[in-house]
Amino acid sequence: MKVAVIIPTYNEKENIIRIIPEISKIFKKNSINGKIVVVDDNSPDGTGEIADRLAKEYPVIPVHRISNKGYGASTIEGFKVALKNGFDIILTMDCDFSHNPEMIPVLIRALKSNDVSIGSRRVKNGKIIGWSLWRHFCSAGASMFSRLMLGLKAKDVTSGYRAYKAEVLKNISFEKIKSNGYSFLEELLYRIQLKRYRIQEVPITFSDRTCGQSKLSKKEIIKFFVTIIRLKFLH
Repeated sequence: MKVAVIIPTYNEKENIIRIIPEISKIFKKNSINGKIVVVDDNSPDGTGEIADRLAKEYPVIPVHRISNKGYGASTIEGFKVALKNGFDIILTMDCDFSHNPEMIPVLIRALKSNDVSIGSRRVKNGKIIGWSLWRHFCSAGASMFSRLMLGLKAKDVTSGYRAYKAEVLKNISFEKIKSNGYSFLEELLYRIQLKRYRIQEVPITFSDRTCGQSKLSKKEIIKFFVTIIRLKFLH
């Protein structure tokens, strides 16, 4: 089984140089035939150039985008590269260590009896470290709203730590996905559920980033709710 780990990046020079060696260790430790697809969204801080240098030592496939088009567009670009290169399992994660690389083999094992596995903060034994009470409240409310409006069964609809069987992504029409920021995760999950694929949530401990700048903004929050309403009336 060939595994692709997709990491979308924008201004992650402090993190990319640390997380690539860690993922490579996980590959070797667990005998995973894997590659790391770094999709850089034209970072002005040199993240893309660092990825190029790391590719000389580690199993990295650097992908350079010529403009900053956002998280969703970068992730889809990574999907297309992984599918084109014949990977069997495609995993997505953040670059900032909020997703523990040690969970990669756990998410992969969950695909033995499922089509998609989600690293979930909102199932039993799932945890979030480093958030304020206000952020907990807002995040929980947004997840509840999207689940009620769209009938999503997963409890953590915005987790970007996921593993997919390649056949799932082959059957998703990416051109129909209109959301681009973190609401992209919500829309992709919704379209996967419509096709009745088996989805399992795996508990993870999510640690808020310590290096780099968060990409979550008020604009992204608004997009999240707009996406819910659009999908509700679309179907």
